Amino acid sequence: METYLPNFKLEGKLAVITGATKGIGRAIAFSYAESGANLILIARNEEDLHKTSRVIQDQYNVSVDYVATSVTELDFLKSKLLELTAGRGIDILVNNAGMNIRSEALKVTESEYQQIIDTNMKSVLFLSQFVAQNMIDHNIKGKIISVSSVAGQTALRTGVVYAMTKAALIQMTKTLSLEWGKYGINVNAIGPWYFPTTLTEKLLQNDQYVQDIVNRTPLNRIGRLEEIAGPAVFLASEASNYMTGQTLMVDGGMTIYGF
Repeated sequence: METYLPNFKLEGKLAVITGATKGIGRAIAFSYAESGANLILIARNEEDLHKTSRVIQDQYNVSVDYVATSVTELDFLKSKLLELTAGRGIDILVNNAGMNIRSEALKVTESEYQQIIDTNMKSVLFLSQFVAQNMIDHNIKGKIISVSSVAGQTALRTGVVYAMTKAALIQMTKTLSLEWGKYGINVNAIGPWYFPTTLTEKLLQNDQYVQDIVNRTPLNRIGRLEEIAGPAVFLASEASNYMTGQTLMVDGGMTIYGF
């Protein structure tokens, strides 16, 4: 029978997700588990990781391991991933962990700069490098997905260093896709607008701030976490096999204005 139904399932795949216990990372972890993927969750708080892992395992028939560390602790993180994979290949990497310090450009310190760069950009490159080598060694046509931001494409009140790192992820995605396409590795990114996360929690308590966001959003509302989990499942699945080097703006239409 002739069919063109795309395959969004992730049964038997192993997905590594950073920043996995809150907001976007947590939503992606649950959506991958529901799609059948086994998980390695990475976050700084071990208690949050334990609770999240238990909930996912109770709800879905998948395995869940975790590493409690900052993504900036690259040597430790890579050594733990080697232990947990124990000869298995990694099919999916989601670089979701990120941070921001909202300083005005005239007040940014070198310490703030380094913290944001190390978390949002340096960790993404070197974790992607590590996982890509794992995929190549195991002959896996894998998927690497990074969470950028609309702030990487248009100027916002997010701070100059944060914007720099998110723009870098968009360009990094293009360059890695060019280099790693020959191995069958798809490298893509997602660019969110406003979703309820730990980074936006306080901002979204300000009614005027929310109204300003809504006024710049054609769909006239804040995003829901399941609405970013959907694109993340698509990019991890066979349905996106002919897509690489792209950044999907999941923004309610905000970036169509070009400002």
